[in-house]
Amino acid sequence: MAKRDNKIKGKSGERLACSYLKKHGYEIFHKNFTTEIGELDIVASDGYTLVFVEVKMRLNDAFGTPAEAVDYHKQRKISEVAAQYIKKFRFFNVPVRFDVVEVYAEDKRINHIENAFDSYLRY
Repeated sequence: MAKRDNKIKGKSGERLACSYLKKHGYEIFHKNFTTEIGELDIVASDGYTLVFVEVKMRLNDAFGTPAEAVDYHKQRKISEVAAQYIKKFRFFNVPVRFDVVEVYAEDKRINHIENAFDSYLRY
């Protein structure tokens, strides 16, 4: 049951993040883009930049910020799936950025971290 609850909370956080991004002028291309190696929460554009957004939701930051959960291994997986996305949809020679959107459930506060990490993979 706990795993199902986490999925429901995750979807709620992604909805809030999408609403926030749209309000700030982003165009949402895909939500939950999935491949055999992983998933991208949100793929959007910010002007001419392709943005891969990882959404992390927490009740509060009592045990650390949500972004702290996006460690090196998570970043690498996101980067690998992003490379597959770029190849599949032929987004070659387009600026790419990796953002993290922190959603705090207690007060529905959002913290958008632009360019949260870099990917050194070749696309």
